[in-house]
Amino acid sequence: MGHRLSRIYTRTGDDGTTGLGDGTRVPKDDLRVEAFGTVDEANSTVGMVLAVPELPDSIVECLTRVQHDLFDLGGELCIPGYTAITPAYVARLERELDDFNEPLPPLKDFILPGGGPGAAACHLARTVTRRAERRVWTLAQRDDVNPEASRYLNRLSDLLFVLARVIARHEQGSEVLWQKGLNRD
Repeated sequence: MGHRLSRIYTRTGDDGTTGLGDGTRVPKDDLRVEAFGTVDEANSTVGMVLAVPELPDSIVECLTRVQHDLFDLGGELCIPGYTAITPAYVARLERELDDFNEPLPPLKDFILPGGGPGAAACHLARTVTRRAERRVWTLAQRDDVNPEASRYLNRLSDLLFVLARVIARHEQGSEVLWQKGLNRD
């Protein structure tokens, strides 16, 4: 590994720019920075899920792998032309998604985000992951982006939805079904 940061502040971003992994300086609101920054935000929300006490080991192991994957993805997006996410990442998520989803009852209606602290945190991680996916698609309209990056985020948001359902049951919470047109007075 290269050099480690011995000092956190560098002052190089005080002019509104930041450095990409290849050394290029770009504005802090550049589409690429927005994409990898939102992936970092998604990773932080996955960390919030992992901070919930007494999650099943299988979920902790799965989400810990996801956090490593999201660092790989952020690195990929930070270095133009670099590829880290492969079809194997997506295939692994699909297998995990199928394994966690299999014992759950089928859904006939939408559910409201919630169900307990862990499930609610997982729903938040899902929505931030969806935003990260949108940011990657926006970047892809301007620059070449590995198509596996958006596929990974798409599957991850699906996995987080399923994990929220699993965690709700683990927390002995319940899923609140959306009721279309419910009189809310």
